[in-house]
Amino acid sequence: MCGIVGYIGFREASDVIIKGLKRLEYRGYDSAGIAVLNGDVKVRKGKGKVVNLEKMVAESGAAGTVGIGHTRWATHGEPNDVNAHPHTDGTKNFALVHNGIIENYDALKKELLAKGHVFEGQTDTEVLAHLIEEIQKVAKTDFETAVQMALKQVDGTYGIAIVNKNEPDQIIVARKGSPLLLGIGDDEVFIASDASPIIEYTNKVIYLDDDEMATITREGYQVKTISNIELSKEVHELEMSIEQIEKGGFPHFMLKEIHEQSQTIADCMRGRLMVDQNRIVLGGIEGVLDRLTNAKRLVIAACGTSWHAGLVGEYLLEYIAKLPVEVEYASEFRYREPLIGPDDVMLVISQSGETADTLAAVREARQRGALVLGICNVVGSTIARETDAGVYTHAGPEIGVASTKAFTAQVTVLSMISILLGQRRKVLSEADAAILIKAMSEIPGKVAQITEKQDEIDHISRLFAYAPNFLYLGRSYNFPVALEGALKLKEISYIHAEGYPAAEMKHGPIALIDEHMPVVVLAVTDHTNEKMISNIEEVRARKGRIIAITTESNHDVRNLAEFAITIPDTHDVLTPLLTVIPLQILSYQIAVYRKANVDQPRNLAKSVTVE
Repeated sequence: MCGIVGYIGFREASDVIIKGLKRLEYRGYDSAGIAVLNGDVKVRKGKGKVVNLEKMVAESGAAGTVGIGHTRWATHGEPNDVNAHPHTDGTKNFALVHNGIIENYDALKKELLAKGHVFEGQTDTEVLAHLIEEIQKVAKTDFETAVQMALKQVDGTYGIAIVNKNEPDQIIVARKGSPLLLGIGDDEVFIASDASPIIEYTNKVIYLDDDEMATITREGYQVKTISNIELSKEVHELEMSIEQIEKGGFPHFMLKEIHEQSQTIADCMRGRLMVDQNRIVLGGIEGVLDRLTNAKRLVIAACGTSWHAGLVGEYLLEYIAKLPVEVEYASEFRYREPLIGPDDVMLVISQSGETADTLAAVREARQRGALVLGICNVVGSTIARETDAGVYTHAGPEIGVASTKAFTAQVTVLSMISILLGQRRKVLSEADAAILIKAMSEIPGKVAQITEKQDEIDHISRLFAYAPNFLYLGRSYNFPVALEGALKLKEISYIHAEGYPAAEMKHGPIALIDEHMPVVVLAVTDHTNEKMISNIEEVRARKGRIIAITTESNHDVRNLAEFAITIPDTHDVLTPLLTVIPLQILSYQIAVYRKANVDQPRNLAKSVTVE
């Protein structure tokens, strides 16, 4: 969730690090800091945004060509200047930045207090710094070995970077459960939580795996395990560009990413959706297709927006492929006794490929013998590396914390998997497959038509910008979209919103409906249309303010709704790819009217790497 940037080379480290931290702001944070080596360890840090840190560095200076930086999302200790990273040891010889959680920090801290250590703040990270100091003092060992010994005593997760004034030409990094990569340049090395801070300088990266560490100099790096076994790591080439992580003339990344969806859905289908051949080709799962086709059950695990995509996938896979599906919150999966084994397949979904809870579900399922597949967006991410096979969404970097194009790309992949399995399981006729494949090929153009309705949706957004509550209703394939629409509104506008299956309205939520309650109904022309019309009438009878997302041909719903936003007609099962777009725009515009920070909503982080 936090962000790390480090640099060693010939440039001013503070310039590289602060620019990199700005590129990591989308991850969510509440304080920022930097440590640069130049004789001593110069630490500058404080609560608030990176721009505040930038002013601090400009005023007080932090010259040097070796340094580390951090954006913190508070876990242990409130957001303030003292708890901001980097943290130093008691001697002020070295500084450390850390992503993750040291779960046994309290026990370690008590031992260190008994030995005379004095702590300035309340973070678990400061405990790790003092632990390294204590080990080096008692064991009288070199610094790298002291770091290794300390990490063996740590329970929990970490991505760390350390600079030491007594080792002025190196940075030590290590990783367990929290992503970290090295960017390899000419006589310089970059360190980052993800690729966005370094793509400006190099496209060659090395991904650290769990229980690995690296000692980095200007000339290169040496990677080894925490147990001191030397490793040879593959150098990967990044597929992103600097243009992809800039706003491109849009006022916010979220709006840019909403408008990109016609392209990202097309990119996701490119080379996979063979309209002329009436087939789907997914090379990433080709080697496990037999086992997937013959699976008795598919379990989908994910969190947040990806969980909503998984719910859409449940409807798709059961209807098209006739495959039993269960959808699990990844955060709950391993905290019970999940009934999963060699006859099952688990499919995990994560935009970043680093979601801690989802990664834990991967490891639990693999340990129990299940085949584990992944759907993720980030090439080289931990989930991509630890699953047995998978499919990349090719949505490109998603900077806005509120996910938009990742959701539609995930649903696109799930739609293709459903059609592929339907054909292989002999439960989807070639004629029906042809209809679905042709309809999928038309989705990007239809998404583009909806994004052009921004001005039309603006009137509704302005009218309801200060409503205290929203209710979202959907049925069948669009029930998960109702959940996703409500989540988007909560995330970026801070309005309380709930999504429900429309029929469940009568079992409680109907008590909330009055003339002040906006009710968003997803009512497309499908097999649930008559039932949705009945639900709309129930809302109207209680004077609820109806905002309908409906298909152009659905005149009955359009006539009943106070406000109607239309989408082009498409195959029933593909409507979630269209109905979600107006909900994204509605949430975005309401947040703008409320003067909320659209791209960096409070308390949220883009990549949730702690449990």
